[in-house]
Amino acid sequence: MKVKLPNGDIIDISENSSPLDVAQKISSGLAKQAVVASVDGELWDLSRPIPDNDEPSIVEIKKFDNDDGKKTFWHSTAHIMAYAVKNLFPDVKVTIGPAIDNGFYYDFDKSVPFTPDDLAKIEAEMKKIVDADMPFERTEISRNEASKMFESMGENYKLELLEAIPDDETVTIYTIGGFVDLCRGPHLPSSGYLKCFKLLSIAGAYWRGDERNPMLQRIYGISFPKKSQLDEYLKWLEEAEKRDHRKLGKQLDLFLMNNDVGPGLVLWTPKGTMILEIIEAFWRKQHLKNGYQLVRSPHIGRENLWQTSGHLDFYADNMFPKMVVDGQGYYIKPMNCPFHIEIYKRKRYSYRELPLRWAELGTVYRYERSGVLHGLLRVRGFTQDDAHIICRADQVEDEIVKVLNFSLFMLRSFGFEDFHIYISTRPKEKSVGEPQKWELAQESLKKAVERENIPFDIDEGGGAFYGPKIDIKLKDALEREWQLTTIQFDFNLPERFDMTYTAQDGSFQQPYMIHRALLGAMERFFATLLEHCGGNFPLWLAPVQVSVMTVSEKFVDYAQEIANELIDNDIRTELDDSDQRIGYKIRSAEGQKIPYMIIVGAKEEQNRNISVRKHIAGDLGSMPLGEFIDRLKSEIDSKS
Repeated sequence: MKVKLPNGDIIDISENSSPLDVAQKISSGLAKQAVVASVDGELWDLSRPIPDNDEPSIVEIKKFDNDDGKKTFWHSTAHIMAYAVKNLFPDVKVTIGPAIDNGFYYDFDKSVPFTPDDLAKIEAEMKKIVDADMPFERTEISRNEASKMFESMGENYKLELLEAIPDDETVTIYTIGGFVDLCRGPHLPSSGYLKCFKLLSIAGAYWRGDERNPMLQRIYGISFPKKSQLDEYLKWLEEAEKRDHRKLGKQLDLFLMNNDVGPGLVLWTPKGTMILEIIEAFWRKQHLKNGYQLVRSPHIGRENLWQTSGHLDFYADNMFPKMVVDGQGYYIKPMNCPFHIEIYKRKRYSYRELPLRWAELGTVYRYERSGVLHGLLRVRGFTQDDAHIICRADQVEDEIVKVLNFSLFMLRSFGFEDFHIYISTRPKEKSVGEPQKWELAQESLKKAVERENIPFDIDEGGGAFYGPKIDIKLKDALEREWQLTTIQFDFNLPERFDMTYTAQDGSFQQPYMIHRALLGAMERFFATLLEHCGGNFPLWLAPVQVSVMTVSEKFVDYAQEIANELIDNDIRTELDDSDQRIGYKIRSAEGQKIPYMIIVGAKEEQNRNISVRKHIAGDLGSMPLGEFIDRLKSEIDSKS
């Protein structure tokens, strides 16, 4: 047999050879690092024989540093964990165990929840399986055979998964030791490949994410080929946990959620609200500078509005139930778009009046299942940084360039610098809009990104049915990727609402409409920013910028004078004139991550100056108050 490598080289192999044999022929080093393979574009177990086709199969060997390699490594670890759980707790029912962005999980149906002590026992059992170096064995069987097997094992969740597979379709199972799982694969050749692993946490999860289904026990874990990689990840995880926006939100008293109010609904404290107000004021100022006009819309709309928009046909599961007022059906809004269109339709626009750029910080409400709610990142009520650009065909490219530049400016203003762009094009299945409109829109997205020289990927066929889009993903201080900005064409709503403008020749033409959110949902953006800076907000965003603290009550008058001067200069200031020791006051201000502290004692009052400390950096020495105020203003203006 012959196989072809991605670089075009042809290698001779014997019949029934596997990708691992190919890797060994290339180099022993590659064979040691190999995790999974691709054969003619299909992911393939290293130990699975390569088919003998008329043409040489294209074989690519993938290591752990490849995304497919990581997913295979982690998914295999999930199977080993499930095997260990079944050994220790035979009555447990198994469900699914996928690889995720960082590691893996497996969901189990167990009458009594797992405990931290159980995790230690499971890890010990996993080590026995790893030391035994048991092979992963792939078997193809009929759906009917699989059903009989899992029924005999009492694995009802596997039977439910099988129901979604056509009767005549062949399914694959993977066996390791005494554990059998329904799985497409691929997997590692054997358990001995798993060198270093750690079970991280236990959580509850509804079967298939539906609260009407049983609550399962989910165990999360991570694994690596090398101990140094595991140690580095655990250190990163510790830092990420310190930056968890839910923990920081409570520590810094920024926001809360309350069961009496309802899950997924955010209550903002004075400090959190102050930060939001500053962000929103900056947002409004920059939008006005960039040629946008501000609009506002109500929180509910009549049923017929959502019928026209199509939301009741395609989006009803994500909307809150209908309310009836004066015999008419109303829905709380999941989006702002229909309202903006109704504002457009109040008059007839000429081609000379386009483009229109209308922006709104509009609060919307979407029904998210309780199992997926997560702090500020997944909520039921949130404020969208929303805008719609309505323009002519000849204006599309310039508008996309402008909005892309505006997006990057906004993100950079908050300290984000590392971006990657994803462009999604027309789906192969059903879509709306004329082909030439899709072509023009897609080309304008590509040209705008190329002008900015930012890395991008094209997701061919990955666009929504109503238009192509750009997603801007950014990396935070811990190299985590977040998706905030979206620039989305819509060929659906202009048609549904019969939007037109008067063209130069007097005919009525349909405009292009572009949805765009620069910061995205304000709640999600707040969480991202909070974790990015670890609660150490830059001075211009800090809810309290300076804490003035007295050494003793004798210096309260001078401290109040200093605080008043700072407030008069628009510096957000608090006065700590409590009877606590100065060391306690400093520790308290450090814990609240207040950027600057002013200590007021006898020397400061006598010299009519101030002693300044900076958060984390420490003592900055004595200086005149005016000099300090100038320093703060410069730092605020530069948004450093």
